[in-house]
Amino acid sequence: MTINKDDLLNSILDSLGRIQHIEVDDIPDIDLYMDQVTTFMDEKLKNSVRNPREDKILTKTMINNYAKNNLLPPPVKKKYSKEHVVLLIFIYYYKGILTISDIQKLLNPLTERFFHHDGFDLSSIYTEVFSLEGENVERLKEDMMKKFQDAQTTFQEVQGKEREFLQFFSLICMLSFDVYVKKLLIEKLIDEFDPQGDKQRQETKKEKG
Repeated sequence: MTINKDDLLNSILDSLGRIQHIEVDDIPDIDLYMDQVTTFMDEKLKNSVRNPREDKILTKTMINNYAKNNLLPPPVKKKYSKEHVVLLIFIYYYKGILTISDIQKLLNPLTERFFHHDGFDLSSIYTEVFSLEGENVERLKEDMMKKFQDAQTTFQEVQGKEREFLQFFSLICMLSFDVYVKKLLIEKLIDEFDPQGDKQRQETKKEKG
């Protein structure tokens, strides 16, 4: 199959331009039952999945598992607050690249300090973090265009459809390596930032002292 390079690049850039997160003001201020939570998440994030008709954003089983793994505080009278939904959004974005253990290391301190906290709460944190989205998407577009152009310089000695495919393969390899390296960096950062480990080390020092 012939790959139209201009169409491919434009399609990729258009898809990046459509990336959106859930605005904190879009999250209901009232507490929701589980069915209402799954419906809300599905409506807001369905377009972000590869196969919208098949892929599930969130299920009851997922929510129950998150609670069992201490990723999510228990609901109150079977209802989930706005901050529960904020945590579920974070989990949704993390679960594709991080283990449950790593997500726990990130979210547990956040929940302990800011869940239902007076003043600066999880909603405030969510708003601050995602305020950087627009700038980051523009940088992603620039990086994507650079990688696309670099891929077009490869395999010049090959002719026809073979060169077309190999250049496409080069682009996939560059993007995949980028994801691989960033995943390693994220894991390294999480390993370095371990509040529980710091606490245990301090307690050990006290015992030895």
